[in-house]
Amino acid sequence: MTASPVAFVATSEAPRAWRTVLDHVESQLLSGALHPGERLPGERALSSELGVGRSSVREALRVLEVLGLIRTQAGSGPNAGAIIIATPSGGMSALMRLQVAASGFPVADIVRTRLILETAVAADLADASPQPDLTEAIALLDAMDSPDLDPAEFLALDAAFHLALAEASRNQVIAATMAGLRSGIEGYARAGLDRLDDWHATSDRLRREHRGIVDAIRAADAATARTRIHDHISGYYAETFIDPAPNPASR
Repeated sequence: MTASPVAFVATSEAPRAWRTVLDHVESQLLSGALHPGERLPGERALSSELGVGRSSVREALRVLEVLGLIRTQAGSGPNAGAIIIATPSGGMSALMRLQVAASGFPVADIVRTRLILETAVAADLADASPQPDLTEAIALLDAMDSPDLDPAEFLALDAAFHLALAEASRNQVIAATMAGLRSGIEGYARAGLDRLDDWHATSDRLRREHRGIVDAIRAADAATARTRIHDHISGYYAETFIDPAPNPASR
């Protein structure tokens, strides 16, 4: 989806009702009443609860998806609807996400940038004193343990986990850059699904690698944290696209 929130507001038949839904969901996220990995009530339930039309609910959900806060799945099964994948993180990050989504950076460039940024983030988190707050990152890992997630939902939470690590570094420029790359990261991860022989084996491996990265950070082992996140990012890329950049530890 490449449209911007401005376009949605301009074309909405009931902008005030649209905003009511958006403000309600955002307030629930900011207050902690809703968490990553949880599902929003359905369109009918939100429409009834807030006293607005279902078209206004759909408008708000589209904006929330563009901003990277939810991921929607069509259908009527248990995985249908909208799943929370992040909490609001500021206007600058949202703007960068939209810019990146529109520009369509090459996958190789996104991966190389990730390797530069995220290996530095992992090492800095491991070296930080006092230890960084990884509460949000760990909550996302717990959400990824759910057996009810489909691959797209899992990968959306995966991208959110990497952003949470960047935000834990408290470097606003790195966090904003990672937020801007998020749609590209999730996009190439999803594009690679068809190249996987066994999604369950891959997702199990990704879960172990995520936990290993967090364990290295908590152990204040910067070298291991750097290597693990490099291997994690480049490993998925090699499995689904082309050979990754060399490990910095081997240079």
